[in-house]
Amino acid sequence: MAKPAREIAPQSAPAVMHYEQPLSERMRTFLRLEFLYQQILYNCEREADWATRATIGTLLEVLAILSRGDVRSDVHKELDHQLGVLERFQSQPGVDDGRLDTLIHNLTMSRDELNRIGTAFLNPLKDCDFLNAIKHRSAIPGGTCEFDLPEYSHWLRQPFARRQEDMEKWLGAIRPVCDAAAELLWLIRESAQPAEKMAINGMYQHNMQKDSNCRLLRVSLEDNSALFPEISGSQHRFTVRFLEWSTIDSRAVQTGHDVRFKLSIC
Repeated sequence: MAKPAREIAPQSAPAVMHYEQPLSERMRTFLRLEFLYQQILYNCEREADWATRATIGTLLEVLAILSRGDVRSDVHKELDHQLGVLERFQSQPGVDDGRLDTLIHNLTMSRDELNRIGTAFLNPLKDCDFLNAIKHRSAIPGGTCEFDLPEYSHWLRQPFARRQEDMEKWLGAIRPVCDAAAELLWLIRESAQPAEKMAINGMYQHNMQKDSNCRLLRVSLEDNSALFPEISGSQHRFTVRFLEWSTIDSRAVQTGHDVRFKLSIC
């Protein structure tokens, strides 16, 4: 299912809603990391203990993703790939050298940070008895309430500055990977120019070129649109169906009207 990502355009242009669909396992992982990391950044600055609970819960989800496979290595490989692409532009005429140098610098810094944290960067989180207790009880509905985890409840009552100190230590372990993934996704999104398309009777089909290296699709609609897209497919062929939504009690159905939209093949 497509993932919505809101973007507010300049005041002179209408607000736009982007729907994204990953076409590789690496992009799925990066998008999930970005999704969770955004929640962490939103909640960790809020003083309420419910926000702190949300931060810890999301942190454990990020830990679960980073513990499967070698995500750090995937991020490192993608950084190397994007740096190679950007460095080839250095010899191209008409390139904004200042912006290009900034992009290369940012990606190089991210790669250096990944090298610095090494392969054992998750050990401080995995070895933390406090977090492990929360993780164990989180598998039970309501398992982190006060009588189940009195130490957790006591910690949540500490001053916000004290909780922030601990959270910053934990978040510091995952920040280099999450920041790098977010930077890469931004660059991948910006690499494609949106093209105007028409979905006949609410459906659009697209066959990829054989040498296409597409990893991410973006469908853009005006924010006030009554429709939303359902995207399915692979790196060879994909379909976009535009659905009309009415209420949560009735199933969305494909519109019978032609739909203008913008498509980015990243």
